[in-house]
Amino acid sequence: MSSARTVLLTAGAAAYVALGYGLWAAIAPGEERQKEMLKDLPEANPLRMAETRKRNALVMQVLKEAAETNDNVARGFKGVSK
Repeated sequence: MSSARTVLLTAGAAAYVALGYGLWAAIAPGEERQKEMLKDLPEANPLRMAETRKRNALVMQVLKEAAETNDNVARGFKGVSK
């Protein structure tokens, strides 16, 4: 009886896994839809990608400057002397 229960539980678990995979495969986009979605990504537009790189460089520069100063830059630049 114990071995029959083990077989039934294993078969049930396998059925749940197969059902989950089947549902995932049913809702996953097809190859054409994936290509269409990739065209709409910001990385596909060279101008937008260049703007993103420039903005990231500026943010990194600000973070570097903030790390090098002892002033509290979160409160603004009132205490910064030039």
